[in-house]
Amino acid sequence: MAITRDEVAHLARLSRMSLSDDELDALAPQLEAILSHVARVAEVAAADIPPTSHAVPLTNVFRTDAVQPSLPVDEVLAGAPAAEDGRFRVPRILDPQE
Repeated sequence: MAITRDEVAHLARLSRMSLSDDELDALAPQLEAILSHVARVAEVAAADIPPTSHAVPLTNVFRTDAVQPSLPVDEVLAGAPAAEDGRFRVPRILDPQE
């Protein structure tokens, strides 16, 4: 499948890129090579091989949850720019009627 210079120009317009004539001429064969390599990978992928997200199998890498005592509220709020009624005070971001 040959990628034409006009197709590269069309892709550039769609992605709002400004390419010179030299860049259009250089990118056409490069895009063709990329698509050719992707097609080869698609041929190799076998239906009996499950998709993976990692090269090696992973098990749960997180620590187990354990109840621990938290910091005292006064100590936590001491570093806050504003506090009210034992909570952080932050600017309102939602309409109060929502």
